[in-house]
Amino acid sequence: MTPSKLNSTDSHGNGEASLPCSQPDNGFSDSLTLFHSEKSVQELLQQTPIQHTDDHLIEFSEALRTVAKALKQAAEGKAFAQAEAAEWKRRFELERAQNQQLEHKGKSPGDCNGDINAQRMENSTNQPMLRNEANEQSENCCTNGLCSHEILHDGETDSHAKAVQNKMMRKVHSITCLDGNQLVLASFKLSWWCKGDISDQHKHDIVSFERGNITAAGRSSKQISLKWESNPQTVLVMTKPNSTTIQILCAEMIRWMKEHKKLNIYVEPRVMGELLSESSYFNFVQTWKDEKEILSLHTKVDLVVTLGGDGTVLWAASMFKGPVPPIVSFSLGSLGFMTPFHSEQYRDCLDSILKGPISITLRHRMQCHVIRDAAKNEYETEEPILVLNEVTIDRGISSFLANLECYCDNSFVTRVQGDGLILSTTSGSTAYSLGAGGSMVHPQVPGILFTPICPHSLSFRPLILPEHVTIRVQVPFNSRSPAWASFDGKDRKQLAAGDALVCSMAPWPVPTACQIDSTNDFLRSIHDGLHWNLRKTQSVDGPQDL
Repeated sequence: MTPSKLNSTDSHGNGEASLPCSQPDNGFSDSLTLFHSEKSVQELLQQTPIQHTDDHLIEFSEALRTVAKALKQAAEGKAFAQAEAAEWKRRFELERAQNQQLEHKGKSPGDCNGDINAQRMENSTNQPMLRNEANEQSENCCTNGLCSHEILHDGETDSHAKAVQNKMMRKVHSITCLDGNQLVLASFKLSWWCKGDISDQHKHDIVSFERGNITAAGRSSKQISLKWESNPQTVLVMTKPNSTTIQILCAEMIRWMKEHKKLNIYVEPRVMGELLSESSYFNFVQTWKDEKEILSLHTKVDLVVTLGGDGTVLWAASMFKGPVPPIVSFSLGSLGFMTPFHSEQYRDCLDSILKGPISITLRHRMQCHVIRDAAKNEYETEEPILVLNEVTIDRGISSFLANLECYCDNSFVTRVQGDGLILSTTSGSTAYSLGAGGSMVHPQVPGILFTPICPHSLSFRPLILPEHVTIRVQVPFNSRSPAWASFDGKDRKQLAAGDALVCSMAPWPVPTACQIDSTNDFLRSIHDGLHWNLRKTQSVDGPQDL
């Protein structure tokens, strides 16, 4: 049978024609069929529909990316809206609760406008109320300690400041017209507006409103002086732990103050045990037993003596949740920005300080409140924390950038994206803030340092804000990880999404005794401790301008 007959029979659809193809001679037809099949597959792969399909897949993937980006933006917007709604809801519930309290007390809205304004001022700054013990201490801070707005200038109380406080100066301008009639102009008054409330508490000793002129008031003294009205009777001694040298010095100093100055001595329970293990002579030394006695310690102690470094001063200040007695700090540490006295001359130093008057530096502290997102009102916030150096908000052990929203008196400041943020007092300007690029500031300059930690931005520079503002740092709901806050290097707390940290200047500064005066001690500390601007003097035998 010839191939032509095979093709003819196959073309007519005969069933018998397929039989020879199923049994080819020498396999020739089978190999030819495979060849044509491979060629067909290659042509099919090279056809344009496959290419069009690839283009459609690429366009589809780009569309998916666009949709994902839009969904992400919508989620971020929703999270921001939820945070804002939660904040307004919290304010509304708090104001409603306060109005109910006022109605319960029987006050009408017209009779208590001042109270409501003050409460709204506190709500706007997100500053929670202090606990009862702190309120009681605040009422007595002028009698049992030093307040930031009542200080001694050259040993005398600033009576003019008290006379001007809560007072507004008015003046009526009048001119005489050509017809002889006297034309009276509108009167005006000047007052300081701060945090939604009219007050001259912060500025009465800086600006004078007398005779209708706004002028800078002259200071009676450039240095704050403290004069004892009665002899000090009780001294608290606080020491750096785990130091044999300091233990020996502490025992010697306590013995001298008891025998030569007839003083009552308070020490920490740890120091009490060390003294009694050395000798039973120190049975006269007193200490405290619980937290309740620590809260009333400022009513018993006239003077605090620290033996150690700046860390010991921070620890001593943290013992007082309200007014702080004057602190005399002896330098027994590595760096001493707050320890001007040398332990070798402790007898002469203490003798001079106990006689008075002494120059002091009022070191301002910050009051910090952690506000949880789960809290129903501001009464459920945590106990306030006082810091002398700084509060740090960082990313902790997380590998993600810290994401922090910052507000100053409810005005948006910036969003911090980096390792974290430092809110420092001026006393803490030579501590962590300095290492993060912040400026060194004189400790008596009232202000709050706003210093970022390794920000992921080349334009994020540190700020110095006035002391009367309230700063709120909040972790947004779309943050990838929580943040961590530490207060003077301890008491570390986690801040979850929605939590906030509110910081403002505390009313109780820390008065530290000066060796000479505040400025001299500050400049000497940065020269000796940091070798500030230490450089060899330029030679005088070089070329000169004639």
